[in-house]
Amino acid sequence: MLKEILQNKKRVILLLLLVFFLALIRFFEDTFFYDPLLEYFKNDFVHTKLPKLSIVKLFFSYGFRYYLNSIISLGILYLLFKKDVVPFSILLYIILGTILFITFFFTYKAFGENHKMLLFNIRKFIIQPLFLLLFIPGFYYQKKNK
Repeated sequence: MLKEILQNKKRVILLLLLVFFLALIRFFEDTFFYDPLLEYFKNDFVHTKLPKLSIVKLFFSYGFRYYLNSIISLGILYLLFKKDVVPFSILLYIILGTILFITFFFTYKAFGENHKMLLFNIRKFIIQPLFLLLFIPGFYYQKKNK
């Protein structure tokens, strides 16, 4: 395995660079993205009301962050598995992202105060590259079983 890694230095460097970009997005999340729920969920949110949100700003901020994470994640998947999984991954990111956004905003509007933990968990899937952590072992398993 070490010989294979040394032969693919360029791929490993690109892979590390993409992971670094994901870390930068996380590190600068409070600077670059509109997210009043970020500070809200860091504090004692169980006993406080949800903050007032600009739904349009929140939608575009979450959307930009989701698709930025998705593009970087697709680059990581491409480097790990070549072109085999990228078209299917694009389709999954589009479908899952659409479901997440609809579910998040419907839950906020319809059940907001009563379902804070559901909002928290849906929001995590939107703003963090969690699908990448699910796709890598799944695609690896599929590749090994071919």
